Amino acid sequence: MDLHAELVAEKIGDGKEEGPSFKCDLSDTEIVHKIAQMFLPGLATACVDNTTGDIFNTPASVAVDMRKEMVEYLTQRSESFLAESVILEAGPDHPYDVVSDFVDDFASSKRNLFGRVSEWVMSEKREEKIDDFVQEMEINGFWLLDGREAVARILLKNVDFKNAFHCDRKFMSAEGLAEHVCRCSFRPMTCTNGGCNARFCASHLERHGSVCPFKIIPCEQKCSDSIMRREMDRHCITVCPMKLVNCPFYALGCQSTLPSCMIEQHCSDTVHFHLLYVLQVIHKEASEEDLKRRVEQLEQAASSSRLAEAREVRSLTSKVKDLEAKLGPLEVHLKNKDSEENVEISNISNALDETHIKFNKDIQERMGASNLVNA
Repeated sequence: MDLHAELVAEKIGDGKEEGPSFKCDLSDTEIVHKIAQMFLPGLATACVDNTTGDIFNTPASVAVDMRKEMVEYLTQRSESFLAESVILEAGPDHPYDVVSDFVDDFASSKRNLFGRVSEWVMSEKREEKIDDFVQEMEINGFWLLDGREAVARILLKNVDFKNAFHCDRKFMSAEGLAEHVCRCSFRPMTCTNGGCNARFCASHLERHGSVCPFKIIPCEQKCSDSIMRREMDRHCITVCPMKLVNCPFYALGCQSTLPSCMIEQHCSDTVHFHLLYVLQVIHKEASEEDLKRRVEQLEQAASSSRLAEAREVRSLTSKVKDLEAKLGPLEVHLKNKDSEENVEISNISNALDETHIKFNKDIQERMGASNLVNA
């Protein structure tokens, strides 16, 4: 006897009970809900196809009787599914797929002559009519979700060969059952994260927690904040102090990219080079040596901390011009060779590289400390 046949035999054998037996009727909440969701579209399809071309009936006029037929059909098919599977030598499919096939078969069986001999089944108008009738039933509260889920639970237990999606435990007393229900892996739970109304069974708690959009989690960029998962992307690209930004003097030549919280420290540590960039714009014909001397004069005339307070191009340029008005005109020696400019830029870039290395080390130390705290 193969595994499939053994499963069937075990399932059939379950019907032979000795003495009183209290069964746990808990099922996988997510699968039950998913199965229940297919019933309205299936019923709408059957009603629309059954009345298309009929001048005496409408989908709404046959909905009540059609629902009763549908429930009876699905129940009978699910009860005979084990035996059918053995005859067809088919392995156990996922319960959702099995019930979905039942619903499709029922809807097809209700197609009237007009639908069978015309191209109605392939038409866009048919799909629109089915969707409209689904919405009509939802608005009018026809076959509420609780009722559909009750049917779904019965079907699930009938076709779930391996008891993978429902509990099959039995107990000799109500007390034993009650004790089991409190810890059954299929006991229903509702997410406790504020704003989330998801329902799932206890065994899926960890899985849901890993994807719940309402769960509060540490910032992905390692800042000190904890953010709702659904808001994480917005936080990281807008207000996170660890988001990467270009140096305010990027347009003048400082190619640094660093966390926004490090901008102040960066401007303080690299004010010397930022002054050079600003002076290059003001005194385009000055040589590297002229500019370096001017930087020294500016730093002597004002403290580095005062200059570092100007953290963008306009404010630093204004401070430089104010100081130069006091220092007097710059003595300019015309550049003799184009290579001097390249040497100048290279020197500045090398110096900035050293500064970047220091900043990267600081950032890594910060992130390492943050990881230790989170751990």
